[in-house]
Amino acid sequence: MAPGNSTPVTEFILMGVSDRPELQIPLFFVFLVIYGLTALGNLGIITLTSVDSRLQTPMYFFLRHLAIINLGNSTVIAPKMLINFLVKKKTTLYYECATQLGGFLVFIVAEIFMLAVMAYDRYVAICNPLLYTVVVSQRVCLLLVSLTYAYGFFTAVMVSSCVFSVSYCSSNVINHFYCDNVPLLALSCSDTYMPETVVFISAATNLFFSMTIVLVSYSNIVLSILRIRSAAGRKKAFSTCGSHMMAVTVFYGTLLFMYLQPRTNHSLDTDKMASVFYTLVIPMLNPMIYSLRNKDVKDALKRCVANPC
Repeated sequence: MAPGNSTPVTEFILMGVSDRPELQIPLFFVFLVIYGLTALGNLGIITLTSVDSRLQTPMYFFLRHLAIINLGNSTVIAPKMLINFLVKKKTTLYYECATQLGGFLVFIVAEIFMLAVMAYDRYVAICNPLLYTVVVSQRVCLLLVSLTYAYGFFTAVMVSSCVFSVSYCSSNVINHFYCDNVPLLALSCSDTYMPETVVFISAATNLFFSMTIVLVSYSNIVLSILRIRSAAGRKKAFSTCGSHMMAVTVFYGTLLFMYLQPRTNHSLDTDKMASVFYTLVIPMLNPMIYSLRNKDVKDALKRCVANPC
């Protein structure tokens, strides 16, 4: 901690998930397993959708990039978190903290809009199947993915620059397991109105537009499926988007729980628990959701196991 209010902070101390010493080693192994499963599952999805000729469609192209984003998001958070379980002094340098915040924002914003892109892809596939190859062409897929990453990078630079434009000169203990904007701004010894406004507007805008795309897409999908007369046709249509609907529900449900809870019940400890879910648990669950509920992915995995070459 800095010795005085006039001394700028050069490093931060992360409190972690829990400050109880007896829980550090058990929590280390729990989150090591979570990160190991996340890496294994997402690398499996990336590999299968890259090498299997039957998965070279826009749907699996977007799924591959969702897996890349999930893996990137966990990798930004988990290694430093695991190290801090094993050391007494849980410090992170000022610029290391800024880099972690920027990396986290790149991937979390990219995930928000990648889920929206995948919802739009399913909307076109089910509601306008005859135009699917024209509307969702290879060029359009590359453009949508590029814009998603570019916007995530732009948001990360803008928000992290605002968060680290304020002064940190008294407390340097972050009540979190990684460098996040809300607990960081809570430590500032200068006026935080502008960065807090930027963070709020950015989060609200991103959630509003992405959820609007998802809700409109799936409203049209459900209406289109209900108009299908045969039960087999409805079942097939639901199966093509069931995995994505589950992933979207889990992800947005966590974010809405975090941002829409009453301010009287809101705390940094609650944010910490929600953050564990959408930075570590959801990236672990997504490959399971898409592989267990998707026949094409399961068949591709069987072919890969039967003939690895």
